[in-house]
Order: sequence, then C-alpha cells, then structure tokens
Amino acid sequence: MEKFIYIALFAPLVGSLIAALFSTQSKMVFTGWFTSFMLAVSMYASLNLLYYVYTEDISLHIVLFDWIVIGNLDIPFGFVVDHVSVVMMSVVTVVSTMVHIHSIGYMEHDKGFNRYFSYLSAFVFSMLVLVMSDNFAVLFIGWEGVGVCSWLLIGFWYHKESATWAANEAFIMNRIGDLGLLLGMFLIYWNIGSLQYDIVFAQFSTLETSTLIWIGALLFLGAMGKSAQFPLHTWLADAMEGPTPVSALIHAATMVTAGVYLVVRSNELYSLIPEVGYAIACLGAFVAIFAASMALVNNDMKRIIAYSTLSQLGYMFVAAGLGAYWIALFHLATHAFFKSVLFLGAGNVMHAMHDELDIRKMGGLHKEMKATSYIMIIASLALAGIFPLAGFFSKDKILEAAFYSDATVLWAILWITAGLTAFYSFRLVMKIFFGKANYSEELHPHEAKSFVIAAMIPLAILAVIAGWFEHSFVEFVTKILPTWETTNLEHSTAWKLILVTSAIAIFGIAVAVFKYKRDGFSKSWEDTFIYKLLSNQYYIPKIYEVCITKPYYAISVWVWKVIEIKFIDASIDGLAHFVNKMGVRFRPIQSGNLSSSLRLMTFGLILGLVFALVLSVL
Repeated sequence: MEKFIYIALFAPLVGSLIAALFSTQSKMVFTGWFTSFMLAVSMYASLNLLYYVYTEDISLHIVLFDWIVIGNLDIPFGFVVDHVSVVMMSVVTVVSTMVHIHSIGYMEHDKGFNRYFSYLSAFVFSMLVLVMSDNFAVLFIGWEGVGVCSWLLIGFWYHKESATWAANEAFIMNRIGDLGLLLGMFLIYWNIGSLQYDIVFAQFSTLETSTLIWIGALLFLGAMGKSAQFPLHTWLADAMEGPTPVSALIHAATMVTAGVYLVVRSNELYSLIPEVGYAIACLGAFVAIFAASMALVNNDMKRIIAYSTLSQLGYMFVAAGLGAYWIALFHLATHAFFKSVLFLGAGNVMHAMHDELDIRKMGGLHKEMKATSYIMIIASLALAGIFPLAGFFSKDKILEAAFYSDATVLWAILWITAGLTAFYSFRLVMKIFFGKANYSEELHPHEAKSFVIAAMIPLAILAVIAGWFEHSFVEFVTKILPTWETTNLEHSTAWKLILVTSAIAIFGIAVAVFKYKRDGFSKSWEDTFIYKLLSNQYYIPKIYEVCITKPYYAISVWVWKVIEIKFIDASIDGLAHFVNKMGVRFRPIQSGNLSSSLRLMTFGLILGLVFALVLSVL
C-alpha cells in the first residue's frame, strides 16, 4: 500500500507543476481537466488507504528521506497514514476534486485560468503534507504551504486593491498564530529532544504541568490563527475577495479546519491539561455565537457563509476542548461537505447575477436555477442540523458532549447558536431564491453548466448521508483517539436534548421562511443600535484600525524618517563623505615621484618604530 501513499501525496503536485508551465499563457482547458484528473487520482488512492486502514486496522508509516540531521537533532521527512490522518486525506481529496471540476466552469472566462489551477493544486499538496506528516516539523512545512497558497488565491485578482489587502491581512494574521506554533515546537524539542509524534506524545506525561500548559497554549495560538478564532478572526470574512471555489475549498472545508486537526492530533497533550482544554471550549462557544450573530444581518452572500464557517469552527473547538476529539473530527468531516457545496452554490448564483453579492438585489431565482436552489436548500438543512442530514448527527453530538461535561453555560450558548444558524441559513435561501425578484430586468439569470452541477451532487449527497455512518466512524477513529460516549446520560435525557435542539432549529427556519416570504423585517430595524453593531462586526475592524494599524503605521513612518533617514542613512553618507574628503586631501602624495615616495616610506618607518617603542615602554 506504500505506493498509494506516494500517489495520494504527489498527484496534486504533478498537476500543479504541469499547470504552472502554462501559467503565463492564455487559457488552456487542458490544465483544468488535467489537474482535476490528478486530484481524482489522489482521491482514489486516499479512499483505498481509508479502506485498507479500516479493514486491516493498522497504520502505515514511510520515511521519504532524512531531512535535518545535526548532532542530536534528527528530523526525517516522514508521513503516517493512520485512523485520523486518513479521514482528513479522504475529506480533503474528495472536496478538492469536486472544487477543481466546478472551477473549470467558474473560471472559464478568467485570463488567469492556468495560474489558478496551479495555485489550487499546490494548496491541496500542501494540505496533504500537513495532515499526513509524522512530526511537527513536516506539519509546519505544510502549515506554511497552505498559508502561502491561501495568500496567492485570496489575492488572485491582484489588480483589485481589496483583494491584495485581504490577502495581506490573512497572511499577517496567520503569522501571529504561526509564531505561537513555532514557539510551542521549540518548547517540545527543548524538553523532549524530538519532534516525532510517537516519541513526543509518549513523553508528555513526564513533563511538568506548567510546561505542558505553555506548550498547549502556544500550539493553540497557532490553531487560532489558521482557524480564524477570536481575536484573529477578521481575515476570514475579508478572504471572500478570492474566487468563490477557493472559499469552498480553503476557507470552509480544509485549511481553516487545520487548527482543529492540530488539537485533535495533539489529544495526548490536551488530555493532560483539561484546564487549557476548557479554555479552548469556552473560546469556541464564544466564537460560535459571536460569528452567528454577525451573519444574522449581513447582506453579502459569501460573507454570511464565511461567518457560518467561523461559527461551526467554534462548535468543533468546543468538542475538542472538552475532550470529545472524535466528535470534533466528525463535525469537521460533515461540515466540509455541506459548507463547501454552499459556497459552490453561491458561485453559481454569482455567475448568474454577473458577480452580484448583495442578497437584497436577488430574489425569485428558484425558477431560473432549480438545481442550485435544491442543492443549497439541502446544504442549509444540513447546516441547521435537521434530521436525517449530516449536520444533525455531528452537531447534536457536540451539544450532548457539552451537557454531559456539566458545561451547562456552553450548552446553552450552542443551543441558542443552533437557532441563529437555522435562521440566517434560510434567510440566505429565501432572499436569494424566493420572494420578489429584486434584480434588474437586463439580467437574465441562468443555471450553471451541467458538469458544474454534477460536481456539486456528490458533495450534496454526502451532506445528506455522511452522518449515517456515525457508529462506524466512532468505532474507526477511537482506535487511536480517546473514546467519548455519553454513557452516563439517560436515554430519555438524550432524546430530550435532541428534541430541544431540533425544535429551536426548526423554529429558526420557520421564522426565516415566514418573515422573508414577505418583505422581511421593517426598515426601522436597520436604524437600531444592535443592527449597526452587528453589521459593523462589533466595530472590531475599526478598533484594530484605530488602535493597532494606524499607530503602527505612524511609528513606522517616524522610524523611517528619524532613525533610518536622519541617523542610519546620514551616518553612512557622512562616513562616505569623510572617506572621500580624506582621499581628496591625500591624493597629492601619490605624485609618482620616486624621491617623494622614498621620503614617505622613511617617514612611515620612523613613525612605526616610535609607536613600537612607546608600546614597549608602557
């Protein structure tokens, strides 16, 4: 099975390199289909590995080559395919393949068609390096790789200032988190002398609690940056400046969940420091309701879905923080399917509406785009957690985990968030597909191409059925993850929790359908303080601008003008002028006259002898 590991890992890289050869040339459909084919090959290999690990119940490990060998430091470039990494590999390759195919239709008129597919496949390769690595150093290579590719893809339309600004914001925010991850890695090596997962995880129990808390907090800081957790969250919504399929792949299904994967992978560490885990869960619950509240009033189609992603990441961190690692991984997988297809559906709507994003300028598109409408309704039902779709199974398990852990406040926050999620999901559906058509008569909305819809169908099916495999999933991943079962929860109590959660989700949907079937809420609502607070993202971007960005810029300008120009540059220029003037003054002694040269030599010799004599006396 070793060959499948290499195929799964390197097939996207081959596609990326081939597409890169044509990156400066005009559009070639070949690059889109070739990279999609290579992703399909990677998906086939990943699913084969999933079947093999599931049936044989073993992990596969390979060392590609010795990477860093200096003294006692020995870091191989190795990969592991076990019960956790193979799940991530399968999710990444399945979603990536469908996104690549969808992108062929979405990017068909773009001048950067070839370059786009090179970037997108390079991202998938980096993501696979991240999830398949067998040590923290190789994980960090993939971690930075997905960051670079995300920067390239967010700023893909570099002629737009808003796109380049968003790309830089995402890159800088992630650097803050990456510093934490690096410091955590340094602490691990300093105390254990290795970065290999199996060695490190086995040695964690020998370290002092204070050291473990520092390591856990620093690793989570890295997860906060990558998964856009408060206060490093602002970049995710702004990242919607990139092409919509990029949002589906990177900012919904794969890269943003890397932080959750890091916590799940490091479960042996966080199991030893439950206080840090509880802090992670509290932050996750806050982010869940915080992001959901902003989605309630936003009118940008892609940003609503982005805030939804933030909210669902909060759910995942609640589960991981409370020690329910398999539940966090389960929701990660189900969320990848229904959220990615939501973004792809939004891409279809954008094409039909000539890149319009304001949902207030849509409406009545169901009759023109029935396939997209049905798929987005299915994905929205899954997101809302309605039985029997995938989101119902994974989200309810998180709420059960919070209730079972006696984290009543966290459960209440997640329960309220479930209602808000259902409301804003169907507010989006109703404003786009139903009600009065608010778009210009000059527009003629139309359904996406058949192969684009075909690429979305597998993800929509998975959004429906993925939750049905809950028992097989838990049996599979708990071979290496801690078992978490709500065994102390009475059967009747578990059913009551399910009914209560389903009730608030159905209520949220009903309110959205009822209100937006007509004209929605009154205009006076938009004049209230709460609406302005939510629509302005709690004024956090403004606070960052006033308290961080502008002061930092002012300090930078002062340092440039005073320190660099007046001190450093002036000192160097002054030294240069001094040397030049001395050269001008001493130039006459180089007359070429032999007598003058001999006199100078004699003078220098006498001066040297006098200097030596003085030193000997002293």
